[in-house]
Amino acid sequence: MSTETLHIVCPHCHTTNRVARADLGKAADCGRCHRALFEGHPVALDEVGFEKHVSRSDLPVLVDFWAPWCGPCRMMAPAFEQAAAQLEPHLRLAKVNTEEAQNLAARLQIRSIPTLALFVGGREVARQPGAMGAADIVRWARAHLPG
Repeated sequence: MSTETLHIVCPHCHTTNRVARADLGKAADCGRCHRALFEGHPVALDEVGFEKHVSRSDLPVLVDFWAPWCGPCRMMAPAFEQAAAQLEPHLRLAKVNTEEAQNLAARLQIRSIPTLALFVGGREVARQPGAMGAADIVRWARAHLPG
């Protein structure tokens, strides 16, 4: 019986780990830093971290593009946190501060914030501007996942 292995990028040290799909629900640790691969919280990413998580991970990545000065972004932050607890470990949730990652935001043509973008296999498959509650984030993400 063969076990499918997934590449999972560590939210702490950004090392790519191999994890059996059957072990996703278990407390998998990073082989390098030995910290948990999933903690039920969004991971804050800079431009380099974003590229690693989106291009090297076999998991879909749901990204909240936000800025500290944005009132709707701050209002949505707790909902995004709650969604992470519900969607992990089958989805990685991440936050990108567009003030700190201006080149990335420009390259991806992020025109308004907050904006959610779902990446699967390194490609953006869905985008949703505007603040949402936790249940709406979960529903929206699941509706746009392949298969």
